[in-house]
Amino acid sequence: MLLLHLSDVDENSWATKLRDALGGYRVVQRGDDFDPREVRYIFVWKPKADAFDGLTGLRAILSLGAGVDALLKHKALPDAPIVRFVDADLSQRMSDYVVAHVTMHHRLYTRFRADQTARRWTQLYPPAASETTVGIMGMGVLGQDAAKRLLPLGFTLRSWSRTPKTIDGVTGFAGQENFDDFLAGTDILVNLLPLTPETTGILNLETFRKLRRKLDGGPAIVNAARGGHQKEADIVAALTDGTLGAASLDVFETEPLPQDSPLWAIENCYITPHIAAISSETTGVRYFSQMIRDHEAGKPLINVVDRQRGY
Repeated sequence: MLLLHLSDVDENSWATKLRDALGGYRVVQRGDDFDPREVRYIFVWKPKADAFDGLTGLRAILSLGAGVDALLKHKALPDAPIVRFVDADLSQRMSDYVVAHVTMHHRLYTRFRADQTARRWTQLYPPAASETTVGIMGMGVLGQDAAKRLLPLGFTLRSWSRTPKTIDGVTGFAGQENFDDFLAGTDILVNLLPLTPETTGILNLETFRKLRRKLDGGPAIVNAARGGHQKEADIVAALTDGTLGAASLDVFETEPLPQDSPLWAIENCYITPHIAAISSETTGVRYFSQMIRDHEAGKPLINVVDRQRGY
């Protein structure tokens, strides 16, 4: 039996599509009549405190999100494998966001928007893409896909990750001991890290001050990972005093972003409401229904979270 426990999404729609995809395999929702001891899989998004009550026969936890940091904090999380959603469509959407904001900052959009507002004609030519270095933090599925899509545009790319990664066309840095060297050559910093105790608050003034100051107006950051990665007071300070030239933020420490947040009013801060990428029902149903069929047939689970690493 598969139990759905999905908050803030259309659970009924997911249930209907999963029933169709799984045929005779029973799919239940929280309001249905079922014996929790018979649940073998639970499909979750933002699970409530009682989500796992009575699920003594659980074989796997299926997470709708690619990130599982919030799920790992659940106080009653069972000791069952956690499978995260890895999907080409999700990666494409995230890369679309990254490419759009990287190219916007590379082409000095903040400068020219200010000129337009002031009706000021200043023919300042942006550098060639090859003269601008994009540093990607996080070389998992999303980071590698972003790099793959930025490379053909001509950018110089570097990456930073917990362990060494070899990606064609990307200069790799790994570990805390190489973090400063990574930052020193980066003009536009893209964050696609998983949220772990080690990466919490990594987007802070100390980090920003180590970025290269080659891009007109100052370096830029793009955060499409987790709000917990950023210290928003530091971002406000950095955007105000010129440490950063611009910031694109899709995630926030508190969501929705409070109306009294100073970020709203900063002209060189570009805010989107956590929409960089969304898990598609069509691809999600295909992914998880096949996962269940394979596992029931004795095949191993894929994309299982390492709880020690947090991703």
